[in-house]
Amino acid sequence: MNYADIMAVDNASTVSQFLLLGFSDLPNLQGFLFGMFFIVYLIILIGNTFIIVITRIDPALQKPMYFFLANFSSLEICYVSVTLPRILFNIATQDRRVSVLSCATQMCFFLVLGATECFLLAVMSYDRYVAVCHPLHYPVVMNPARCTQLAAGSWLGGIPVQIGQTCQIFSLHFCNSNQIDHFFCDLPPILKLACGDTSVHELSVYLVAMLFVALPFILILASYMKIIATILKLPTATGRARAFSTCSSHLLVVFLFFGTATVTYLRPKSTHSPGTDKLLSLFYTIVTPMFNPLIYSLRNKDVIAAVRKFLLIK
Repeated sequence: MNYADIMAVDNASTVSQFLLLGFSDLPNLQGFLFGMFFIVYLIILIGNTFIIVITRIDPALQKPMYFFLANFSSLEICYVSVTLPRILFNIATQDRRVSVLSCATQMCFFLVLGATECFLLAVMSYDRYVAVCHPLHYPVVMNPARCTQLAAGSWLGGIPVQIGQTCQIFSLHFCNSNQIDHFFCDLPPILKLACGDTSVHELSVYLVAMLFVALPFILILASYMKIIATILKLPTATGRARAFSTCSSHLLVVFLFFGTATVTYLRPKSTHSPGTDKLLSLFYTIVTPMFNPLIYSLRNKDVIAAVRKFLLIK
């Protein structure tokens, strides 16, 4: 197949397929990139699956905190599976074509799961808030039914809005180019290809990002302000250290995910550049899910004990 023919863009009113350029600007590193992304994908699948298994089978981890952690690990597996298999396919085959429908489907799943991650991180911070600030009421407030409702709300809450946003974006005409200078179908690079004035759509993306990114982040910060204030009032250094240790893992994940996602979706369109967008996207789509099992395992004594028991290490 002649790659030059594929790259040629018809000057019609719209396009029928896109070209995901991905990392095509690094032709000498294609083999290395495939191997690296394949290993990372395996690490994410194995690490998060291991977290799910030990939180289900170990009696010591039958607590709301670990119920949400299992949900979070399940989410991370789904989240990276939206983007990484496509990256591997594009690198392996060097066929970067993607139909408009496939692109829209990938974007929709990515946005829905991204919203779920924001909500779930907020729910996990609320769980820590109740545990630290209202420990006597914790078993009543975070009962199994409430935990299930919060988890279900996190998974389902973003679906209507994100489906609507995806339909809105793909109702545009893409007549300038069909080349997406990214490794998956994301909002900023897609909007760059649209014809005419897209300011209304940019405002819509901004408002949705405020709802699904900024608002949960504000709620998380509010929860942790109350948590820190409560911890500092504890009478013993041991109690303060124990309380901080239960929250530090989650707080680290929050800043890794929200930091890069906020910069990506709340920046003006004029400040976006392909290189920066790819780098930021790598952090919240691949790097963070890869490190989550390590962060929660190495910084949580209960998880470490469960892992040792699972591996029969005395």
